[in-house]
Amino acid sequence: MSKIALITGATAGFGEAIAFEFAKNGYRLIITGRREERLKKVKTRIEKMHSCKILCLNFDVRDLRQTKKALSSIPSEWQKIDVLVNNAGLASGISPIQEGDFEDWDKMIDTNVKGLLYVTRLIAPMMVKRRSGHIINIASIAGKEVYANGNVYCATKFAVNALTKAMRIDMLPYGIRVTGICPGMAETEFSIVRFHGDKEKAKAVYNGFQPLTAADIADAVYYAVSRPPHVNISEIVIMPSAQANAGTVLRTPTRR
Repeated sequence: MSKIALITGATAGFGEAIAFEFAKNGYRLIITGRREERLKKVKTRIEKMHSCKILCLNFDVRDLRQTKKALSSIPSEWQKIDVLVNNAGLASGISPIQEGDFEDWDKMIDTNVKGLLYVTRLIAPMMVKRRSGHIINIASIAGKEVYANGNVYCATKFAVNALTKAMRIDMLPYGIRVTGICPGMAETEFSIVRFHGDKEKAKAVYNGFQPLTAADIADAVYYAVSRPPHVNISEIVIMPSAQANAGTVLRTPTRR
C-alpha cells in the first residue's frame, strides 16, 4: 500500500505544488483547503497527471470545530498518515505596528500558529501510536529575521520555527521526524493576499530578480521526506540567488 501525505492549504501555491510532487512519487493524498471549488480543481488536475488516490477535506484550519469535524471524518483506510505537511499560512497587510489592523493580526495568528497547532494536535497522536511519521512545517525566512512592517507576520513565523524545534523534542521518543522549511521570497498568491488583492502591488514585490517558485519549495519538502529513516533534515532555509537575507535583494532594472 502506498504511503499517505496530508497537506493543508493545498488549493494554491506551495500546498498545490507539494501535492503534485507527492503524487508524482506515488503517495496517496489527503488535501485540505477552505476554498472547496479550488480544492476539487486541484484534485482533478492531479488525477489527470498521476495515478493517485486523493481524499479532499474542505475546512478552515482557523476554526477548531471545523478542523475537528473534518479530521475525525477521515476513513480508517486513510488514517495511516505517513507525512503531515503543515502548509496553510498567509500574510495579511503590511504596516508598522502602530497602524496594524486587528483583523489582519487575528487572521495571521489564527492561521499560521493556531491552525498549525490544531492540525498537529489531531494528527500527531496517530503517528505516535504507530511510532512512525514525518511532520513538515512550512516556516519562512521571516521566522528568522524581522523586516520593516512585517511585525506580526514575522512573529507568527518565529512561532512556527519554535514549535518545529519543540515538536522535534516531543516526537523524538516515537521515531517521528520533524522538519522546518524556511523559504525566502517566492512568487505565489502570497503577496496578492498580503496586499488584499492588489495585483499590481503584489507584482512589484518580485520586480528585478528571479524569485523562488512553488515547485522549488515542493522539491525541498520531498527531499527532506525521502531521506533514509535514520536521517532527519531538521531545517532547510531556501532563498533565491538574488536574496541575501530577509531584507536584502539584488534587483536588476532590466529584468521584467
